[in-house]
Amino acid sequence: MLIIPAIDIYNKKTVRLSKGNFNEITYYPLSPLEQARKFAQYGFKRIHIVDLLGSAKGEVTIIEILKSIKDETGVEIEFGGGIRSEEVIQTLKSIGIDRIIIGSLAVKEKQLFESILQSYDPASFIVSADVNNKKIAVHGWTETTSVSINEHIDYCLSVGIDQFLCTDISRDGTLEGTNTELYIEIMKDFKDIKLIASGGINNIQNILTLKEMNIYGTIVGKAIYENTINLEELSTLAK
Repeated sequence: MLIIPAIDIYNKKTVRLSKGNFNEITYYPLSPLEQARKFAQYGFKRIHIVDLLGSAKGEVTIIEILKSIKDETGVEIEFGGGIRSEEVIQTLKSIGIDRIIIGSLAVKEKQLFESILQSYDPASFIVSADVNNKKIAVHGWTETTSVSINEHIDYCLSVGIDQFLCTDISRDGTLEGTNTELYIEIMKDFKDIKLIASGGINNIQNILTLKEMNIYGTIVGKAIYENTINLEELSTLAK
């Protein structure tokens, strides 16, 4: 199972939110580049990076930070937040971003989304299926749609996507434990997708449980920053 440490960026700083709430933001001392270097030193193969301001504004705001992280660490980067046009995707590709996370675009602008998939390898995209009560949330989680997670996965599979990042927003940044029931349901209905679990992970046992479920990958964020998971122990599991 892929274990992917996360760096959420807001105003060029490393932060974490609670349940996506910008009024509950915690800043951490290391810069995004310093944090990425640390993850690379521990041997993690992929880093999950989110542009929180970009997600809310609908435009990527951290291109230079992404470029510096890629240039200096060489780690694989999956990135999301504010990706709303093919031009931005071209820019991200040009600086070496390995996996591009598509959120609102796949829900709100299907025609553009499908056009993009005709121009690029679908394997380079991950669709975020972030949910409030199993309904897809978009625009930096500020809007919950009427689209169910199963409907969204069905649609994305029909256009060639098989990688999905699913965050239970009610758990994200809470350290309350991951929603294994949600992931069991998803994997029961969609056995062949590459599912990346996210939200609420608070200890190594959470990771081991997801691994036993044959989940493709998991993102670990706040548990690292609040030291409820030992980074060295986590890196050992990732190898």
